[in-house]
Amino acid sequence: MPYAGDDVAELEARQEPRLVRALEMVAPGTAVREGLDNIVRGRTGALICIGESEELSFLLSGGVKLDVDYTPSLLYQLAKMDGAIVLTSNSTKILWANVQLMPDPTILSLETGTRHRTAERVSKQTDALVIAISAGRGVVSLYLDGAKYLLEDIPVVLAKANQALATLDKYRSRLDQVSTRLTALEFEGGVTLHDVLTVLQRAELVTRMAVEIERYIVELGAEGRLIEMQLEETMVGVAADKSALVRDYIVEPSEEGFAMVLDSLARLPHQDLLDFGRLAELLGNDRKLNTLDHPASPRGYRILGRIPRLPKMVVHNIVNEFNGLDEILAATDAELESVEGVGDMRAKDIREALRRLQEINLVDRYLQT
Repeated sequence: MPYAGDDVAELEARQEPRLVRALEMVAPGTAVREGLDNIVRGRTGALICIGESEELSFLLSGGVKLDVDYTPSLLYQLAKMDGAIVLTSNSTKILWANVQLMPDPTILSLETGTRHRTAERVSKQTDALVIAISAGRGVVSLYLDGAKYLLEDIPVVLAKANQALATLDKYRSRLDQVSTRLTALEFEGGVTLHDVLTVLQRAELVTRMAVEIERYIVELGAEGRLIEMQLEETMVGVAADKSALVRDYIVEPSEEGFAMVLDSLARLPHQDLLDFGRLAELLGNDRKLNTLDHPASPRGYRILGRIPRLPKMVVHNIVNEFNGLDEILAATDAELESVEGVGDMRAKDIREALRRLQEINLVDRYLQT
């Protein structure tokens, strides 16, 4: 079961694109990873630089210019020499072997070994991905923009991913509980701002956990397909529901304000995410507001968004026409039919769908108690 495009887009947007691309390049199942694994098993150690030759040329000294197609076995053989190996940015060709990398020695490095210190400085001085493999321990270190990322063994990454999935499952269960409660309160007209912020907070926590698992999936490469399928199933509808929630309860509705709330929410430090005052402020409320007592009224995006085959534009038209879920529920058939894009048949479908949603929500609440 694939998850909605909104969910995919949000997870991809939150990744660090350059690090993700680097992890994809060295993931299990790739030719580069096969070469790295050969070097680790051979205990030769290596310093490998992947980047544009024009950008790296001023750092190179000596060595052998090759410009040949990349193969894992050739990489392993070249690693037996002392110097660094330079690959093209897409890692399809080996440009140089046994070359000395000469980064600026004044660049601060916290590494102690010569190979790793060079790797860190080159990554700080250029946009290249630099890989250092220690001969004795066989540890593979990635350096990108001065940051270090250790490649772990597949069983270790799998264990971490499965543990994160178990945590995500608990987060999603809790999100479903508070979301079901909010739906019931919306139909009953008894929503408080605290109820809204509880769902918003839980949806964001679920999204952040999913981003962590996405990183593991990238690192697992061909070994991560099962984890990816489980993540897809768990994340169905989370991003779309969160977006609809913001549209329902943002104080000053506008496309710019809506986008700003979602962006600010994604950037919130974890401690601020736990602060309901800060979340209330994001939606345009006073930070010192008593969220437990403050009533809130949905515009209807969230409930209407759950009606199958109801286009977003029609949802938008209905909300603009009635400007509130209570008004939508109280509307006559004729009033619904008059909305652009609705008509006679769709008005009946909407009525029936809203009735079913109320019934399903009652059953869900009963099963959760």
